[in-house]
Order: sequence, then structure tokens, then C-alpha cells
Amino acid sequence: MELIIFFAFLAFILISILSFISIYNSLVKMRNSVKNAWAQIDVQLKRRHDLIPNLIETVKGYMDHEREVLMGVAQARNSAMNARTMGEKNAAEGELSNVLTRFFAVAENYPQLQANQNFLALQEELISTENKIAFARQYYNDEVMQYNTKIEQFPANTIAGMFGFKDMAPFETTNPSEREAPTVSFKR
Repeated sequence: MELIIFFAFLAFILISILSFISIYNSLVKMRNSVKNAWAQIDVQLKRRHDLIPNLIETVKGYMDHEREVLMGVAQARNSAMNARTMGEKNAAEGELSNVLTRFFAVAENYPQLQANQNFLALQEELISTENKIAFARQYYNDEVMQYNTKIEQFPANTIAGMFGFKDMAPFETTNPSEREAPTVSFKR
């Protein structure tokens, strides 16, 4: 009888240790998945940053009177590239998106530019990149949600607390206008 109790106790300890290891490893895996998701956003942001100088060079000759807009795009790009923390990047990238929106609105006033194949190709690349950024941000937020949920659930919360696993911040828009529904108007 004592031998059965001893083996039951030993099995309980072994199962507890294996559970502990499994939970710890899943937390590490999820934390690394969140970091990878953020790195994927960085890849797309780098792609956008690389496209912008080519876009500016393409339109310089057409937009002589719009130097202020071009300078704004260049400055916003530099700010976004120099941002270090997630919060700084979030704010700088939001500003860059706003400046690019204004840039494309101004570009519509130049029919010759709208017919330029280089401009159209760069514009399409930038739109494609913006879509990839949006997807990468969504993926990142999904990973953050799963990770944050895991570190709040029992028994993972105990292990997370012991080993310093902290909540991660989701990617949120800093621009209030991005939260508003667009206005659609059909004029005759």
C-alpha cells in the first residue's frame, strides 16, 4: 500500500513538472510569435520606406508648386525610420500614412503625372505594401491577443508571473480620422 502511494505521489510530481515545462515552453513560443509578428510589420514598413524616395523622385518634375507636400512626405518618412519604440513607430507611421494620403490627393491634380507609368507602378506598389502592412498589423494583434490571454489564464499566469512574462501592447491607430467611416458621395 505504501508503495502505491509512493508511486502515485511520484507520478503526480512528474506530471506537475512536465505540465510546468509545457506551459513555460508555450509561453516562450507565444512571446516569440508576437515578436516575429512585429518583425513582419517592420519588414513591410521598410519596404514602404524604400518606395517613397523613388515616388518623390518620379513626381518632382511634375509637382514644382508642391514642394511643401514633397518635403512633408520626406520628413514623415525620416521620422518613421528613426522611431525606436513601438509607440513611436505607431505614431510616426500614422503620420506618414496621413501625409501619403494628402500626397496622392494632390497628385490627382496633375494629369500628366497620372499618365506616367513609373508613377502608376510605384503607386500600385505602395498600395500593395499598405495592404500588406494592414494584414501584418492584424496578424500581430491576433498574436498579442492570444499571448495576453495565455498569460492571464490559470495556471499559466502563475508561471508567467514567476518568469516575468508581461502583457504586450496591440497595434492601435493614433489617428482619430482613421477610426471614422469614410464619406461616400455620388455627385451628378
